Amino acid sequence: MYDILLHVHSWTRWLVVVFGLIAVFRAFSGWQGRRRYMGADNGMGAAFVGSMHLQLLVGLILYFGLSPVTKTALANMGAAMKSPELRFWGVEHITVMVLAVIAAQVGRSLSKKATEPVLKHKRAFVWFTIALVLVLLMIPWGIWNPARPLFRF
Repeated sequence: MYDILLHVHSWTRWLVVVFGLIAVFRAFSGWQGRRRYMGADNGMGAAFVGSMHLQLLVGLILYFGLSPVTKTALANMGAAMKSPELRFWGVEHITVMVLAVIAAQVGRSLSKKATEPVLKHKRAFVWFTIALVLVLLMIPWGIWNPARPLFRF
């Protein structure tokens, strides 16, 4: 079960990134182009937030139930904080990713509540950009955090 969910989590991140990039682009171009908020804008925001929620659900199952790395970190948080890799997986990754999901959801909610189309785009752009930047910072690229395969097979 662990391997299956790890693969799902690994591949679903690309949905998050693609939907996030499209949602940010649509929001920015709608805001700057002062165009009306269309069904496709709403749909892409929903796809971005929905993929973020799926990632969070799978990630929480891995974090609290199945991952041997987080089990090790949670067993001794003092030691985990001294290990860059255990600290990343035990604290940094989950904390920042939860904040990213919150930012994406706030952006979706605020953009839906706005009455003016340009304000809908602006709110979506600001919050979706924050969420996407946080996600990109915490994907394990191996640059400033532990390296993991970009595509698991």
